[in-house]
Amino acid sequence: MKRIIVMMGLCAVLFTSCQSKEETKEEETEFLVTNPVQKDTLITKDYVAQVRSIQHIELRAQERGYLEKIYVDEGQAVKKGTLLFRIMPNLYEAEMQRAQAEANFAEIEYQNTKRLADSKVVAPNELAMAKAKLDKAKAELSLTKVHLQFTEIRAPFDGIIDRFHVRLGSLVDEGDLLTELSDNSKMWVYYNVPEAEYLAYKEKLKNTNEKPHVGLLMANGELFDYPGVVETIEADFNNETGNIAFRATFPNPKGLLRHGETGNVRMTEPYKNALMIPQKATFEVLEKKYVFVIDKNNEVKSREITIAAELPHIFIVKEGLTTGDKILLEGLRLVKENEKIKYKLEKPEYVLSHLELYAE
Repeated sequence: MKRIIVMMGLCAVLFTSCQSKEETKEEETEFLVTNPVQKDTLITKDYVAQVRSIQHIELRAQERGYLEKIYVDEGQAVKKGTLLFRIMPNLYEAEMQRAQAEANFAEIEYQNTKRLADSKVVAPNELAMAKAKLDKAKAELSLTKVHLQFTEIRAPFDGIIDRFHVRLGSLVDEGDLLTELSDNSKMWVYYNVPEAEYLAYKEKLKNTNEKPHVGLLMANGELFDYPGVVETIEADFNNETGNIAFRATFPNPKGLLRHGETGNVRMTEPYKNALMIPQKATFEVLEKKYVFVIDKNNEVKSREITIAAELPHIFIVKEGLTTGDKILLEGLRLVKENEKIKYKLEKPEYVLSHLELYAE
């Protein structure tokens, strides 16, 4: 009898202990819940970009000869018309002098024939032939002058000289590359935009003629001082990437940007009355986004949502939620569909201000 009483006592102690643990567990399993919040915000998107000069050309030799003189240095800023290179002009000077002499002789011959024609000593055909000979001589003289001018390479516009591809005294052939010249007063910045974003961009431009402004995040992480304007879009999509190239023009008054630089174009887009939730509160099934919504019976219900845009730690919801819904913030893997839970409701403003904490 005593053994039975002892056993019953032990069972009572064990039952009390288990019950206490279950209650403690239930008390510990209190989930954090919050509401979506609706407010105006800005969406910032970065696109990998390539910086190009508004004018960037190759300067090539137009005549064959030895490079006699270099008047500038690499990286030097030059004005339009500045003499940059001279190819040894001796041969072309001699050709011009010969052509000049032939033109002078043809002029004298024409004048003598004209006097004779006026006196009706020679036929008009002879005067016409003399005139044709003079015109030919003048044309050849003009051609030699052009060849002589080609021995001088001048800047076609204001710009910056690039690296030299030849050195003083080099024998250059017609068409050989001497250097490049860049006009960096304005810069063209190219970046690729996905098709869906391109369509959204065109839709927003339907009711306005104002060209959107963008920023340029440079390679050092600093934002360029001057905003750019999106001026043009290329004609075709890239079939391999599904992207299309946009071009923004940036002023460059201080000359900081150079041809060939890289960076990121930053586009800022305002969102009115955006419905925002923490990314932490979502899960994915077959590439679709879901949240757990707590109904009036405190039961967990999964609900599909559509995402309109993305911010750091935040999704902007297009469809599927309202500000009155209660969504599970933490413990998404610990609950099941239709499970009844205990929860603590956190104010969405507090949640948004501590997103990095929740994201850990």
